[in-house]
Amino acid sequence: MVCIGSLRALVLRAAAAAGGRCRWPRVLCGGRGAVDACVTPRASVRHGWRGLRAATGARMMLDSSSSSSDSAASDPSAAGQVQPQRRALAAVAHAHDGGAGGYASGGWAREDGKLKCGYSSFRGKRATMEDFYDVKLTEIDGQAVSLFGVFDGHGGSRAAEYLKENLFENLMKHPEFLTDTKLAISETYQKTDADFLESESNAFRDDGSTASTAVLVGGHLYVANVGDSRAVISKAGKAMALSEDHKPNRSDERKRIENAGGVVIWAGTWRVGGVLAMSRAFGNRLLKPFVVAEPEIQEEPVNGDLECLVLASDGLWDVVENEEAVSLAKTEDLPESAARKLTEIAYSRGSADNITCIVVQFHHDKTG
Repeated sequence: MVCIGSLRALVLRAAAAAGGRCRWPRVLCGGRGAVDACVTPRASVRHGWRGLRAATGARMMLDSSSSSSDSAASDPSAAGQVQPQRRALAAVAHAHDGGAGGYASGGWAREDGKLKCGYSSFRGKRATMEDFYDVKLTEIDGQAVSLFGVFDGHGGSRAAEYLKENLFENLMKHPEFLTDTKLAISETYQKTDADFLESESNAFRDDGSTASTAVLVGGHLYVANVGDSRAVISKAGKAMALSEDHKPNRSDERKRIENAGGVVIWAGTWRVGGVLAMSRAFGNRLLKPFVVAEPEIQEEPVNGDLECLVLASDGLWDVVENEEAVSLAKTEDLPESAARKLTEIAYSRGSADNITCIVVQFHHDKTG
């Protein structure tokens, strides 16, 4: 058991590097999401968006990450036995100029019309952008695969950026990705966290990030969550949260933290060690093993009852209810329009955080 005095000394040393949802002054490091395969950035700025150019009507694998794995995707042997064979899946992409104010949005549709997705990401009232997102529509060994993720950084943008660049790439390389997707997600989350901590071992910072992801494999939707970003679906006309925010005052989370030798302290809100207002996150080395990156995973069948999915950072959920979010996501013709409206609503209601939202619509009646 770690005594409160020694833990307090530990977290005081973390204070200089901790931020976002932490109590002490934040280390201001800019961050941004980027679109690469079908949407190409013209220029970028550290704290926002300078502009995006769309390859409108382009039909190719959609990948919103800049990745060095493209050669491995075209040549599976280059990555060894664990690399599934990936090939392009037709999609249409478009995006809009983000402008200097830290705003960007875009959308894609599967060629068969059965799935449409859109995103909106806004720096909002924060001085820096620490939200990232990732969208991938592809095919692995003949199986259609779609991956969506929202990553909300705190104490800096590096952890969220690392997840955007690596989490889904690592997941698709997992040897059990198609056969035991839940296991693959759980192991990949924790391995990616360990890899990130190793990559930052010599850095004088200790930032972290949430991860709320949705993976469509065949007829199944897998939603995994670490932190307080959230995934909500509309199923048979009703809003249903597929993730529960990881807060230190959740009875099961508090018990886990205390069993590991940590403490949960009230400091304006409930915080791990008086520092971090969430109980699970990537990164945050100085709060391990109390703050973990083990995901909670929910599985849903993709059938006629599943209407839409909303993934968003807490900049949205702080001021928008689950029911309102999915209701708007269903009624808008384009998911991009829904995502844009949701970010605008959150901002107008006084959200003080970065706001990032991904909307996915399912159209089961399409015949291709």
